Amino acid sequence: MHRPQTGSSTRQRKGKAVTSAVTTDTSARPGYGQLLRTPGALGFLLPGFAARLPFGMLTISILLLVQHTTGSYANAGIVAAVTGISMALCAPVMGNLTDKHGQSAVLLPVVLVHATAVSALAALALLGAPVLALAAAAIPAGASVPQVGPMVRARWAAKLDGSPLLPTAAAFESVTDEFTFVVGPVLATALCTGLHPSAGLLTEAALSLIGGLFFAAQRATQPKAHAQTATGTRRASALSFPGLRVLIVAFLGIGAVFGGMQVSMAAFSNEMGNPGANGLLYGVFAAGNMVAGIACGAIAWKIGPRRRLLLGYIGLTAAASLLWTADSMILLAALGLLVGLCIAPALITGYTMIESLIPANARTEAFTWLTGAVAFGQAIAVIVAGRLTDAHGSAYGFLVPAAATALALLTLLSLRARLAPRTGGRIVSSSGAPEDREARESQDRQRDLSTV
Repeated sequence: MHRPQTGSSTRQRKGKAVTSAVTTDTSARPGYGQLLRTPGALGFLLPGFAARLPFGMLTISILLLVQHTTGSYANAGIVAAVTGISMALCAPVMGNLTDKHGQSAVLLPVVLVHATAVSALAALALLGAPVLALAAAAIPAGASVPQVGPMVRARWAAKLDGSPLLPTAAAFESVTDEFTFVVGPVLATALCTGLHPSAGLLTEAALSLIGGLFFAAQRATQPKAHAQTATGTRRASALSFPGLRVLIVAFLGIGAVFGGMQVSMAAFSNEMGNPGANGLLYGVFAAGNMVAGIACGAIAWKIGPRRRLLLGYIGLTAAASLLWTADSMILLAALGLLVGLCIAPALITGYTMIESLIPANARTEAFTWLTGAVAFGQAIAVIVAGRLTDAHGSAYGFLVPAAATALALLTLLSLRARLAPRTGGRIVSSSGAPEDREARESQDRQRDLSTV
């Protein structure tokens, strides 16, 4: 098996030699099997998966429960959106606290609060509480969503620092996120439509609590807390790096795809007189997503991540723009499959780029910003698509993912220069300056390479 080339390599540009100290993007990656044999990996992966699956269940569970109790997709969209916005605003705060104080110290109280808040929201909905009361209850439910996905990524980054397995780990985590984003809604839909309207939400609370507690117990593999840098200066916020801000806008578009499709597919199934088919439609979308995600993690790419990101968003925008034309279950399933195949490369590449854009002491916060962006985009899309669907039908709801991905693509095209690697991943101070000469030299080399 070929290993990614590290150390010094020489590239020619206009007759000048440029020395690279970073891993090239053209060689084959170590396999998933080798990654999973990393000592201690399964100890945090298994409970981590159980704790992050509920993230994919939360929005659709709220949508289906509130729509059932109020009879309105618009009302359901409002409650789900409040949850998503609350999560999006609080996720970076939780990530920042985690970087400062450690994962277990933050996660233990969070999962207890979340399970209680979600259970209270379900109870209020079943008791027929007004929409305003449900929206108020949704605030703590969203604010306390455990940020387990970013925590798992941070554990990989700490455990594999400098290893050629790190890109493989990033791809594996993105595939796992894809799984939760698409399988979570399918599971929630099956529970809500086949068992009880509140079953999805209560299962989400139980999985968050059990998985979160077991994950927090794996203290041996959690990264070291970084309240300050090595020189005692204040730790830089991940948001101070311009590349992350560009990715946040791009990930808002991805969130809009998930939110718009969840509402519009549910409405489309009702229009066709077969509401139970919603789970099947989303399952087809999930299949495309998973196949593309696994393939992206296994391919030895010969093009850089910025170009891959742009190509991914071009494909996603084109696919999303066709959703509104669906006039049958078969056609919508085919278009959903196409969107699933296109969304995975964009999502995986964006998460992978965090390794080169953000220093190690701020990566948990950076990952939570992207997770929050997906949740925020999903929340806004749920509101807009819900109102459009109630007023004009599901076809208009499908316009939301099309518009959002187009705006994300325009942002990437106009600001792609900000996605060049900024540091070698070392700890930086609040000014953004590397802490030592080696880091500064690595930064200069990578900036030179970004123009090649």
